[in-house]
Parts: sequence; C-alpha cells; structure tokens
Amino acid sequence: MKKHYYKIKVEWTGNQGNGTKNYKSYNRNHNIQAHGKYETILASSDPSFLGDSSKYNPEELFLSAISSCHMLLYLHLCAVNEIVIIEYLDNATGMMEELDNGSGKFTEVNLHPQVKITDTKQIEKANELHHEANKMCFIANSCNFKIRHHPKTIANL
Repeated sequence: MKKHYYKIKVEWTGNQGNGTKNYKSYNRNHNIQAHGKYETILASSDPSFLGDSSKYNPEELFLSAISSCHMLLYLHLCAVNEIVIIEYLDNATGMMEELDNGSGKFTEVNLHPQVKITDTKQIEKANELHHEANKMCFIANSCNFKIRHHPKTIANL
C-alpha cells in the first residue's frame, strides 16, 4: 500500500485588534497556501457564520475537492477506454446540515457533469464511467455520505 502525505498552511488574517475577545470581535478571513504553489486561496467562513462572501469558504472548497477528484478520475477512465472528451463542466451542489449545538455535516452532494465527447456511440459507456470514477475517487471514498451523479453527455457532431 502506497501512502501519500499532504501539507497545507492555513493562516488566520482576521485579527481586528482585539483577537477573539468575543464572537463578533474578529473576522473569519484566512489564507490557504501550499509550498511551491503560485496562488494563495483567500478564504473565510460562510456568510451565515459571519464570513466574507467574496472569499471561498471551507464548505465550497470541500465540494470543489469532491468534484475535482471525480473529474480527474473520470478523464483518466475515459482516456483508458478510448473515449475522447473535449469538454467537461460540473455544477456540483451540496447540502450541509447545521445541528442545534452549532456543529454540522454534509449529508448530500450531487455532481452534474456535462460532458462532450467525439463519438455518439460511446455516450452510454461515458455515462457508466461516472460510477467507476466514484468508486475510485480518493475524496469520495473519504466521505460518509452518498455522492450522486447526474451526467449529461453529448457528442460533438
């Protein structure tokens, strides 16, 4: 079994002079960086938790990790199966439930991949490969809820 290790730096930038004196005395802004990466992700909490809506929040990043991982494995499987993808777009959605004590968890994620391929005869196989990609997806395998797929595949004629 191979093991892969990841390292990320998260730096809070939201001290407004009083630190975390109370719930409203600080903002939730933070930067996310990985060594050797050019871009810093500007993040905050969801606006419903006093975050900055112009920045990514952890829930959006979680959903994007699921969608990205699925896409990358799907593209791999299509290449192996000689299905030529020329466009891929996913408008992923997720639902998180907040509990009375302030904790919460995701209970559902739906991926809506819109895929364009070069051969009409391969549409059915292309759609089937989403299930295989889900079985292989590192992020999906780490989740404790079902991830549903609603693919729409067309051929470029």
